[in-house]
Amino acid sequence: MAKITYIEHNGTEHTIDVESGMTVMEGAIKNSIPGIDADCGGACACATCHVYVAEAWKEKVGPAESMEEDMLDFAFDVRDNSRLSCQIKVTDELDGLVVNLPEKQF
Repeated sequence: MAKITYIEHNGTEHTIDVESGMTVMEGAIKNSIPGIDADCGGACACATCHVYVAEAWKEKVGPAESMEEDMLDFAFDVRDNSRLSCQIKVTDELDGLVVNLPEKQF
């Protein structure tokens, strides 16, 4: 189990417990976090679960794989710390992870 903080574009924070083995996206959907649409249900096929990984967590989360990088081309306001939350598997090592949500999802 890991505590993950989702920060909406307007600054509203939501800190929730997410079970290991789930994805950051699944944790958001299960807990009704606004700003993550997840239209494809986690299949890495839509980019509507785009998040910005806090700089302090980029290394622990790791880089995007090629399929995810391709999908990020369709996301709004992509940055060097952009990831699709459906591709970030939650582990105990991610306890304390902070992700920010973009202004909108495409």
